[in-house]
Amino acid sequence: MSGPRPCPVSVPDLIKMKERGERIAMLTAYDFPSARQIDAAGADLLLVGDSLGMVVLGYDSTLPVTMNEMIHHTKAVVRGTERGLVVGDMPYLSYHLGLRDAVRNAGRFIQEAGAKAVKVEGGRKRARIVRAIREAEIPVMGHVGLTPQSVHDLGGFKIQGRDAASALAILEDALALEDAGVFSVVLEGIPAQLAAAITRRLSVPTLGIGAGAGCDGQVLVAHDLLGLTAGRVPSFVRRYAEVGDAVRDACRRFVEDVRSGAFPGESEATHLKPEVWEELRPHLQADPKRLWRS
Repeated sequence: MSGPRPCPVSVPDLIKMKERGERIAMLTAYDFPSARQIDAAGADLLLVGDSLGMVVLGYDSTLPVTMNEMIHHTKAVVRGTERGLVVGDMPYLSYHLGLRDAVRNAGRFIQEAGAKAVKVEGGRKRARIVRAIREAEIPVMGHVGLTPQSVHDLGGFKIQGRDAASALAILEDALALEDAGVFSVVLEGIPAQLAAAITRRLSVPTLGIGAGAGCDGQVLVAHDLLGLTAGRVPSFVRRYAEVGDAVRDACRRFVEDVRSGAFPGESEATHLKPEVWEELRPHLQADPKRLWRS
């Protein structure tokens, strides 16, 4: 008998967690099975990040990801989530071409995919867009610092805010987003002292990724912490498991067993009852052409 359904996390819950000094945990999720596991683990937020382009679709960056791809994956995550608040990441060009497009695309995440909120990259220049989406009663998560959709403008995936001028610009971006109505802000790839200072200045929660321990919460790409990411991972990632090694080993053993004839065995096969087999066997051994004609 299953227990009571967990109480879903809401936007006001997250604000209260900051007020109480409770840490907030967010992980990326891109499909139904991963969402079920992450939600059962107790994550407060599940971010369907446009990072899915690089993590599960094999793109070189997040830029090729489309709205239809995001909606498809967000639907799957929502179906696998009971407690965590699902946030849909608005992909490149989904909010860059005007307020009308931005609100329509944000609405698709809510209406079609079932997400509870959306995430928008950028600071002060996105304030009008955030306000427009908020007027449609859609909660918005901000994202400043290293913004992957601006990778070409930034000159690569580099730490931001290393000098006083750029650090102050990131602070102003975060304050502008709060004023525009975001319920939280992702701080990515910035020095720890700056992230802690921004966290103290904001009344909404901050979620750090590569931004030190001074944020209200933390977010990681689930594939990174599970050891499923090929190649080098960012220095701020902590590997909690090496699932990739276990997956490769299991698949290798399957291939070996198939080639050697060890799989499947008797326990993995279904057999007819003897009387049914005796009735059927003459027909199976007959001339195929005669069987077809009959």
